[in-house]
Amino acid sequence: MLSIQHISKEFGPVKALNDVSFDVPNGQIMGLIGQNGAGKSTTFHSILNFIDYGGSIQWQGHTLSASDFDHIGYLPEERSLMTKLTIEQQIIYLARLKGQPAKVIRPQIDDWLERFAVKGTRKSKINDLSKGNQQKVQLICTLIHQPDLLILDEPFSGLDPVNADLLKQAVLAAKDRGAAIIFSSHDMEHVTALCDQLVMLRKGDVVLHGTLDDVRDQFGKTELFVTTDWTAEQLQALAGVGSVTDRHNHRYVLHLTDASAGPAIFDALTQGHYIEEFSQQPPTLDEIFRLKVGEEHV
Repeated sequence: MLSIQHISKEFGPVKALNDVSFDVPNGQIMGLIGQNGAGKSTTFHSILNFIDYGGSIQWQGHTLSASDFDHIGYLPEERSLMTKLTIEQQIIYLARLKGQPAKVIRPQIDDWLERFAVKGTRKSKINDLSKGNQQKVQLICTLIHQPDLLILDEPFSGLDPVNADLLKQAVLAAKDRGAAIIFSSHDMEHVTALCDQLVMLRKGDVVLHGTLDDVRDQFGKTELFVTTDWTAEQLQALAGVGSVTDRHNHRYVLHLTDASAGPAIFDALTQGHYIEEFSQQPPTLDEIFRLKVGEEHV
């Protein structure tokens, strides 16, 4: 388990992290979310000991040591490969830095290239690959030594939906073999699909922490999905409705200012008759993200 306890970091007058604490158990995925400058990369750099910090970071019950870093896979936000090398040379070079012999890594390369659908062979030069295929090679470099701790900084950035799905499969495979995984993303869809829990940072402070269900439940059931012959204007006029999203074909989402308004809205829409759809749910993670970001400007 990765355990982060009360870490803080300042860059001059700027407090990048302020008493941040969370755990990432083995076999779980943590999503780290927040706007640019919230402290996500600083958190990763602290875990990797790239910078000094206050507080405690432990891996499997002890302070991270040099030998532990052989078992960490790290994908930085700034992608960088040695473009004059071949794919094989690049993968083996980085694997050897993690203590993996070339004779162990070399037989795996073709399988990984196929798994990520890389358009090239092991003898292709990095410089001859498209940007997307270069990114996939860097992902392979991050994963091929089967790390026990996986740290991914914006891993989905620049990936099309097909390649994003390939990455999701690889991340879930790492989870299944027991790796602890933490990744940052601005795309709440990926966080929702993959994460067992999440942490949201805002200006270095933890403003949300928990499982996705727990986080959503904190905000009440303020999303009401209905199918009705009423117009959007009529729905907007109902007490407790803040705004209405038209999903077309008489399907709407009512964004409630008060979750307790649900029963009264149900009575108004049905008037004792059947209604095809009426489902009151917590807000989506994307909506919660926008709400917490908006609080910063209040």
